[in-house]
Amino acid sequence: MTGIERQTGVALWRQIADEIRAAIGNGDHDDTGRLPTEAVLAARFDVNRHTVRQALAALAREGIVETVQGRGTAIVPRRRVTYPIGPRTRFSAGLGGQVTQAVTRLIDVSEEPASADLAALLHLQAGAPLLKLETLGEADSIPLSRAVHWFDARRFAGLPDAYRLEGSMTRALAACGVPDYIRLSTEISAAPATASDRADLALQPGAVVLLTRSVNADSEGHPIQASHSRFAAERVSLSVANDRDKPLPAHG
Repeated sequence: MTGIERQTGVALWRQIADEIRAAIGNGDHDDTGRLPTEAVLAARFDVNRHTVRQALAALAREGIVETVQGRGTAIVPRRRVTYPIGPRTRFSAGLGGQVTQAVTRLIDVSEEPASADLAALLHLQAGAPLLKLETLGEADSIPLSRAVHWFDARRFAGLPDAYRLEGSMTRALAACGVPDYIRLSTEISAAPATASDRADLALQPGAVVLLTRSVNADSEGHPIQASHSRFAAERVSLSVANDRDKPLPAHG
């Protein structure tokens, strides 16, 4: 937590609040559940304690921390759901039992020519028409993830209408002739939330997102879907699961 700059025009207390928020999102204080004392934070950021108090007050207004006289500053526990990633990764089924309602909403549909990377992933020719679906995943009306999915436009021309009707990628693919599909690969990384992430996922400055890049295939092993997903790290933990032998959920 040392990334503040004094000549940016952004108030020091705001920069400090952003740094602390990001550190909390990264789990830096999970072992104690508390922040260092004001004196320690003031020394770490090379500011006076009044500036630190302003930062902590801002975080308290957001509900991120709670300062109790004589007991220091505690991090307010935030409920995180666990999203399993395995051979049969399904949004609703993966959150089953953790939330009352998990849904994905179709945000946008468009077409674009396949880039060289996407063409290789989907075993298509570069420039082949791709169907691009953008979705928002929510649990109990709280946004958890924003995703972009690409499909062969010629094979899955009816997918958007099926998705709107079924409200589920699993059922929409079944309606398009793919009753089962499995995860071929998933790459996981993390990054600071962008302005778009903050808007889409209702995140504060300094938040972190978990990134996944994945490819799904039909039962014959042909790649059908490439996806880039962005999860709110403060609300979601990703767990790599091995559920290849489990039956396919009826929803997702």
